[in-house]
Amino acid sequence: MMVIEAAGYPAMSDYYSEKLSAELLRRCYEIAPPRVKEYLEAEIEFVLERVAPSFCVLELGCGYGRVLGRLADKAGTVIGIDTSHASLLMASEMMRDVPNCLLAGMDAVRLAFGDALFDLVICIQNGISAFKVDQEKLIREAVRVTRQGGRALFSSYAERFWDDRLEWFEIQARHGLIGEIDHDKTGRGIIVGKDGFRATTAGPEHFRALTAIPGITAFIHEVNHSSIFCEITIEQAIR
Repeated sequence: MMVIEAAGYPAMSDYYSEKLSAELLRRCYEIAPPRVKEYLEAEIEFVLERVAPSFCVLELGCGYGRVLGRLADKAGTVIGIDTSHASLLMASEMMRDVPNCLLAGMDAVRLAFGDALFDLVICIQNGISAFKVDQEKLIREAVRVTRQGGRALFSSYAERFWDDRLEWFEIQARHGLIGEIDHDKTGRGIIVGKDGFRATTAGPEHFRALTAIPGITAFIHEVNHSSIFCEITIEQAIR
């Protein structure tokens, strides 16, 4: 499978493209405790319930391909984008025998796609924080490439999942995948590492503020007591 580099694509300097990509990123999921693995599966199931066989689906921040195969089993076409070349190469190896999946190196706030192309756009597992981009631009760009009647899905962490989330990141730190957690700066939905790692949370009110866009309707769901999903329905073409 070829990995396409979009024209004009700027290599983003961020933690997940420079320090935590490919095999190291996969290791984060392999060492996740049972409750975290339950959360990860619940997110995928929530997304798959909204996929039809005719759909063209775009995943923002596909990483090493953790979710792509599951999407490709249900959708007509799946496109995964990421800013980490190493992760995309691993994803291309994982998906080499999946003919309805394409990969591209691309910035999620500067998508090299025309308007209204996708039936479903997803950005899950707190990508809205991890990408380190303008969150309003991220959502507007996802909405732009989603067809009328289609949906865009963004997820973050539920407040009641905090202890499990922090435990998972502490495990990652002990395995040397991220830096030591700075407990003096960690709390209230924010995890800070002493090596510069920082992960925030988008709660329901934050999602509502980001999606105050004419022509769309946003619904907030709490899934499995672990995720907050913002489900955006496109009521009219957005440009």
